[in-house]
Amino acid sequence: MDKLKVFETFASVAARGSLSAAARAEGVAPAVVSRRLDALEEHLGVKLLVRTTRRIALTHEGTAFLDDCQRILAEVAGAEASVSAGGVQASGHLRITAPAGFGRRHVAPLVPAFHAAHPRLRISLNLSDRVVDLAAEGYDCAVRVGDLPDSSLVSIRLADNRRLCVATPAYLARRGTPRHPRELAQHDCLVLSSDASQSRGWAFRVPRSAAGQAAAEHDVIHLRPEGPLDCTDGQVLHDWCLAGHGIAWRSTWEVEHEVNAGALVPVLEQFAAPPNGIYAIVPHPTRQLPLRVRLWVDHLRERYGDPGFWRRPG
Repeated sequence: MDKLKVFETFASVAARGSLSAAARAEGVAPAVVSRRLDALEEHLGVKLLVRTTRRIALTHEGTAFLDDCQRILAEVAGAEASVSAGGVQASGHLRITAPAGFGRRHVAPLVPAFHAAHPRLRISLNLSDRVVDLAAEGYDCAVRVGDLPDSSLVSIRLADNRRLCVATPAYLARRGTPRHPRELAQHDCLVLSSDASQSRGWAFRVPRSAAGQAAAEHDVIHLRPEGPLDCTDGQVLHDWCLAGHGIAWRSTWEVEHEVNAGALVPVLEQFAAPPNGIYAIVPHPTRQLPLRVRLWVDHLRERYGDPGFWRRPG
């Protein structure tokens, strides 16, 4: 029995809660994963997992053994990295998921360079606006943008995500510049359709008007502006905005290059809501992550931390 391989398989099944998900991550048949677990339990003489047709759960012994397994695997990965000829070298299959629009612009371009630095890796990138279940579907890392729901997953903040109202100089010359969010009702606003995201509307930070409140105190309000054009696809709204058809509420990662080039002009900046975040989501605490995942998260953090990264053409 290849103990390290079996330990990796056991840790993968425990993390994903599924033999089939672990098998997909390793590129083997579920029967192979099942045989490895059977051999491990027979070797140890204890039951590590309770397997039913619907779910897999760790026994008390399995929970204790998993902690030791993850520590051993992390130490082995560190030992291998410390003596590898080219420095830290990751290997295995790295499976990443990201939202379609953001992923096309700001995740996919980073993958080839990361692979060149770690050629022993195989990398799969899934771009989908569906919220992927990392554990059930065998993914190592998700990049997500915006407010995060409560989750047992671990989130690592990579960068701020600010939202801006933008329009072309030609549109503003033709229709005027709004001075307060309420004035958007007199403008052509380019909005996501109701079956897309932004369900709460556009967010703005406005001073509190109640008597006795300090001038520096603000509330975040949400407006649902309307306009003659709406679409379920954010890239289409971006293109319409660049063509001068109205005002759009977009993330800086989408429009910063055009703003710096003068093709788009921010409006209502003094009312911009506090930023939310761009996150790497992983299924384990960072100290338990495989080397390939830790290096990928570090790669994202380094690139996204460079202000010039967001100003480059998309």
